[in-house]
Amino acid sequence: MADFEQIKGRLHHWYQANKRQLPWRETTDPYFIWLSEVILQQTRIDQGLAYFRRFTEHYPNVKLLANASEDEVLKLWQGLGYYSRARNLHQAAKTIAQQMNGNFPDTYNNIIALKGVGEYTAAAIASISFNLPHAVVDGNVFRVLARLFGIDTPIDSTAGKKLFGELAAELLDHHHPGLHNQAMMEFGALQCTPKNPNCTNCILNDCCIALQESKIDKLPVKQGKIKIRHRYFNYIVLTDDRHSYLQKRTGNDIWKNLFEFPLVEAGEKTEIDQVLKQLDQLGIPTESQILSVSNWQKQVLSHQHIHYRFIQLEQTSPKTDRSNLIRVDQKDIFKFAVPKPIEQKLAQLEWI
Repeated sequence: MADFEQIKGRLHHWYQANKRQLPWRETTDPYFIWLSEVILQQTRIDQGLAYFRRFTEHYPNVKLLANASEDEVLKLWQGLGYYSRARNLHQAAKTIAQQMNGNFPDTYNNIIALKGVGEYTAAAIASISFNLPHAVVDGNVFRVLARLFGIDTPIDSTAGKKLFGELAAELLDHHHPGLHNQAMMEFGALQCTPKNPNCTNCILNDCCIALQESKIDKLPVKQGKIKIRHRYFNYIVLTDDRHSYLQKRTGNDIWKNLFEFPLVEAGEKTEIDQVLKQLDQLGIPTESQILSVSNWQKQVLSHQHIHYRFIQLEQTSPKTDRSNLIRVDQKDIFKFAVPKPIEQKLAQLEWI
């Protein structure tokens, strides 16, 4: 097996020759590195690139991001999912602007203390922006290390996280930690891919234990799958004199602080009449005229599957108390930050 110095040298040379040209690789500014890392969590680069450009155009520095309203940030984030990332990003920007005079923290401990910043993001910022020797361990790095060293310890186990973290730190180039971390991640993304990696033309094929032992498709190992929760959302689209109604999601649930149509959630797919019986709780008369009922659709989240449909109603009786709802002119409804199912429905409605 090649020694660590040989592996590092090959990886760095490969990275310089094969890396993708991306805007956050043209800078070491910690604000832009942080922004890119948060956006790219659970997001493909081709999708994240547009959001990175959008955010840097609207908020070219951390103070401008801090001064924005949460609704503005969520609207800009709309469609990217995992909205807690946007809320945490905004809160961390406020901390930097108000408590640090707009100066991004320059030590690992101070970076990781920011809202929403974990070990991976802190290590990426610390190494790329400040040349600090902290190894990044993401899904790509897990895969490269597991295959290269033939490790079958589950990567999502406590023992696995400790083992891979120590190995990544041992392999880290302390003179060029930012370059090294980016090389490891890019190698996993482009060369040592999850499926059908091109091992024949791999710069590390002479020292890859998984290749030598024919275990490429078996590594890395993960523990049991997470149980998926199924939820059933009946959205009520009520039209009333060219207005409709929204409500803001609160509490510690999905899509926190986003807006949606009034919702009747059920434990299973229910008949329309059962849904209509609960309209009074929303301040919507049960005798409202049904205009249409959509088919059931599904939004797949990491731990939940949201089954949803839209029941479009027209106001036919005197208004009732709707203090918990927001009456919105239909031409302005697109200005609100909404979850993906609502965004898709709005695009279909003729009155938008």
